[in-house]
Amino acid sequence: QVQLVESGGGSVQPGGSLRLSCTFPGILLQYYTIGWFRQAPGKEREGVSCISSADGSTYYADSVKGRFTISRDNVQNTVYLQMDSMKPKDPADYTCAQGGIVMHIKNLSPRDYTNWSQGKQITVSA
Repeated sequence: QVQLVESGGGSVQPGGSLRLSCTFPGILLQYYTIGWFRQAPGKEREGVSCISSADGSTYYADSVKGRFTISRDNVQNTVYLQMDSMKPKDPADYTCAQGGIVMHIKNLSPRDYTNWSQGKQITVSA
């Protein structure tokens, strides 16, 4: 089973920025929808954002819209999640995952994704 490889993350002050990267050994990510998810302690996994394989269309959960940006670099075979204006509600374990070749752009249901990364812990503190 292929596992996505994630990097970045760490700790940031409120209002600060972080960037997560997700690479895909053995898989050309341009052919798949890629999603970012997060899970805080005691809470269910939440879909954060996804990017379509077809045309690069993006979708964001309301909780991060306007603050987070998902992007894809086909040459580097990497998907990024730029997180700006971070808030105290953003701390969680962040993971990336592979969706289908054809998926509804608003599909952030974890059950429809596979090959999950190991996860990166993000903290926001003054």
